[in-house]
Amino acid sequence: MSGLTSWFQGIDLSRLIERIFYAGAALIAISVHESCHGLSAYWLGDDTAKRQGRISLNPLRHLDLFGFVMMVAFRFGWAKPVPVNPYRMTKIKSPKLGMALTAAAGPVSNLLLALSFGTAFYILLYSGDQKLLYMWAGYREASGWGYYLSRFFRICMSLNAGLAVFNLIPISPLDGSKILAIVLPERAYAQLMRYERYGFFLLAALLFSGVLDRPLALLQQGVLNCVSAVAEPIAKAAAGIL
Repeated sequence: MSGLTSWFQGIDLSRLIERIFYAGAALIAISVHESCHGLSAYWLGDDTAKRQGRISLNPLRHLDLFGFVMMVAFRFGWAKPVPVNPYRMTKIKSPKLGMALTAAAGPVSNLLLALSFGTAFYILLYSGDQKLLYMWAGYREASGWGYYLSRFFRICMSLNAGLAVFNLIPISPLDGSKILAIVLPERAYAQLMRYERYGFFLLAALLFSGVLDRPLALLQQGVLNCVSAVAEPIAKAAAGIL
């Protein structure tokens, strides 16, 4: 019994809470991101994703279990790709443009989620509970539901900003490669598609080598700064009304 007690005492509760919050934030981000791909394709005339039940906020419809575990453990993972057929997008003339718009819907949804959670974070911060401000400033020990809720919102904001940046990398299978296609000549686009199958391995090599760490961190911080610049004034006004 003493061994079990020692094991529990050895658990870093703060780190465990961080992991749980990150897993919850990842499930929200994945569900919205993938649903927006399917919804965008549907608006353009392709109902492939809708017929397969992929326009849904149920994370189980989008979850790749191994990819999710990788995301929580190593901050690099994936979901099930949403099936779309650009040649069924009858509401737009160019299949390539339709594919690019559908791909762009994912990162855009993450930016909007980052803004939404950022606004919620700042509303909670400025809603009248002064001890939250002190806690985030590091002047008082963190505790209470308000702190943990604000911590979850902050993680959601940061994660979605990171996903928006990451998915815009122009390497297949990321959304950025399909967005890049609209500015490429047909010949260059065809050449790019020939090597599409190797994109995942190139991406994995770049990530695990650490080459992309600093650029991605700088871009993520830039997005977070922009989100905060928009969210904080909105939140202050909303908190004043509340």
